[in-house]
Amino acid sequence: MKKKIVFILWILVMIIWLILQAVKNVSAKTVPVINSQCAVLMERHSGRVLYEKNAHTQRPVASISKIMTAIIAIEEGYLDEYIEISEAATRQVGSSLYLKKGDKVKLIDLIYGLLLRSGNDAAYAISEGVAGSVSNFVYLMNEKAKALGLKNTVFENPSGLDEDSKNLSTAYDFALITRYAMDNPIYRKINNTSVHQAESLNGERYTWYNKHRLINNHDYVIGGKTGYTRLAKRTLVSVGKKDDLELIVVTLNGVNDWQEHLDLLQYGFEEYKLVTLLRKGLFEVKELNQIFYLDDKIVYPIREDELNQFRFFIDVNDYQRYYLHLVKDGEILLTKEIYPYDKSYSVLDNSFTIRDLGEELMRTFRDVFW
Repeated sequence: MKKKIVFILWILVMIIWLILQAVKNVSAKTVPVINSQCAVLMERHSGRVLYEKNAHTQRPVASISKIMTAIIAIEEGYLDEYIEISEAATRQVGSSLYLKKGDKVKLIDLIYGLLLRSGNDAAYAISEGVAGSVSNFVYLMNEKAKALGLKNTVFENPSGLDEDSKNLSTAYDFALITRYAMDNPIYRKINNTSVHQAESLNGERYTWYNKHRLINNHDYVIGGKTGYTRLAKRTLVSVGKKDDLELIVVTLNGVNDWQEHLDLLQYGFEEYKLVTLLRKGLFEVKELNQIFYLDDKIVYPIREDELNQFRFFIDVNDYQRYYLHLVKDGEILLTKEIYPYDKSYSVLDNSFTIRDLGEELMRTFRDVFW
């Protein structure tokens, strides 16, 4: 009898162990296995990092550098202006548009060639045409990096070539660069183009096809940039969009990076929803006996299992400016300035208290996830 009981208990233990292993395996499959040395998955609207691996490790970045080159050219240059191609531009090694010395090509067309075909000659010509010299243009690139708050990014050239100089950055910093670039409608249009035809002032005709195979083969991939040098190895940026959720993937020293980008995008789309946490308009904070105005809604990417982990709190600085912070696990995720509102002139039909936000979030999640 004892042997039977022991045997039954052993069977139960084995069943429980198998169930736990199955649960563990399901959980392990939720987040993709990424073999690239550095990787980041970022939601573009909020900048929230949804996945990271060595995201702040500085490495050579090769031709994804051209994302910064493109956005500088769009912001600083006259897009319909013709740029004369110098001999130095035609001598650039590696990926090329095969531009002719002395020919003149519109800046907008050079940017298409830069992003679609990764033309190193285009990068050089753009730099000379927009800033007068490559060194002046590189200065603009580094100033933009500082303005974006990038702590680990240094540019030495506009192309990403690293024979004589090199550009160093991180997966995280390049997600921020891409996030910024994708705010520009001209950049978005160029970056999502599969093929572009151009003609120089001398009548030279060009047809450029996008090297980024995911843009060509997957409708939800709306942008990105390829890169490779022997020093940097494979570098890749992809931007995907489904419904309102827009995701950025960056990998450095990539391993099977095309598939890893698809896996990370799919993970983000399946696990996260873009949720409106707070509506635009008036709300009341009873603890402060104060009414505030929020000039734009607060939207954030959230997983279903994070439902009860987000909190808001209000802070006021020495200048009597009020800030609403979104917090999770003691970390401030985003901050939004809010404005005191005169209660005697307020219409409060649509206001709610901060204490009511728990139920507000519950309603939001029921709408989004169920």
